Amino acid sequence: MKLYCSGLELSEAVLRVSKAMPIKKTMSILEGIKLSAIGSTLTITATDLELAIERKIRADIKLEGEAVVPGKFFCEFIKKLSNEEIEISTHDNKMSIKYGDSVGELQCLNLDEFPPIRKVEEDTFFTISQRKFMKLIDRTIFSVSNEDLRPILKGCLIEIDSNLHNVRAVALDGFRLAVCEEEILSTGKDISVIIPARSLAEISKIIEDEDIPCTLYIQNNYVMLDLDHTKITSRLIEGDFIQYKKIIPREFNTLITVNKSQMETGLERASLVSRGDKNNLIKLDIKEKNMSITSNSELGNINENVVISLNGKDISIAFNVKYFTEAFRVIEDEFIQLNMSSSTAPCIIKPMEGEKYLYMILPVKMLG
Repeated sequence: MKLYCSGLELSEAVLRVSKAMPIKKTMSILEGIKLSAIGSTLTITATDLELAIERKIRADIKLEGEAVVPGKFFCEFIKKLSNEEIEISTHDNKMSIKYGDSVGELQCLNLDEFPPIRKVEEDTFFTISQRKFMKLIDRTIFSVSNEDLRPILKGCLIEIDSNLHNVRAVALDGFRLAVCEEEILSTGKDISVIIPARSLAEISKIIEDEDIPCTLYIQNNYVMLDLDHTKITSRLIEGDFIQYKKIIPREFNTLITVNKSQMETGLERASLVSRGDKNNLIKLDIKEKNMSITSNSELGNINENVVISLNGKDISIAFNVKYFTEAFRVIEDEFIQLNMSSSTAPCIIKPMEGEKYLYMILPVKMLG
């Protein structure tokens, strides 16, 4: 293999695909990055068997070929050559990297051991605006569980309703639930799959905040997003997702309308003294036209007051403030609804109109 390419383009591509390398040390070959030089394209690939990322860049290829190099070292080395024009060649199972008047050489890994990337045919699919898909991911992914005990909760449920022509994303971790809906452009059938949060996070980073269509293909427990220059392939999480609709309350005794920004600011200030506390506890005392937000710790105490519109009963209830602030961070509405029933029942955050999103947060038991 022998080729010439832009150091900047190569550096960006290697950095992107390196996100698919294993987080924990497993098979040594999976710690490698594969380079394939064919025609006028250099394809860079990394995988951990669950997630694979491929990126293509332009290259002046003098001799076609393939090689696998140690990923971490290659990524760090190429990152320092982003302003250079690079010559890459392989010989005797070694890769030579020339830049200016300098040269670096590294030992290649066994090409035959690098696993093939799963091919996903265009069988089951849905097409959505990249901007809407980015919002769908960003508005739910923070509610995914990080615990290994329940692997099913480490992904987002993606449901496609071909009749309503929309997609719903659902994530929960046992303490909160996030549901978001967006319109799709096209689909072939109803779909229900669980995509790992890690894969969705990488997809969110490469798609554009523009109304450009993107299509996801699903087949045999795999999903693939192909954006011409970048391809992400991920294994789906197998199993039955939580029947989330059954755990969302529908009747409430306390209905609140509040300015989202005002409440968010109050929560952030009140949480300053509770950050070191295990539960990040804040207490809401809701009465008539006022919401009192209180936080206490060894550092001190803060009390914030926010004007609200209340329909129903007064209530005192406590929450982990992190769950509110993370939901508020992705809500763009000026006013929102908070619906509650008692100090031990969940709080439901909804838009004033429609069902574009829903956040359910479980309360924390108050002492005394």
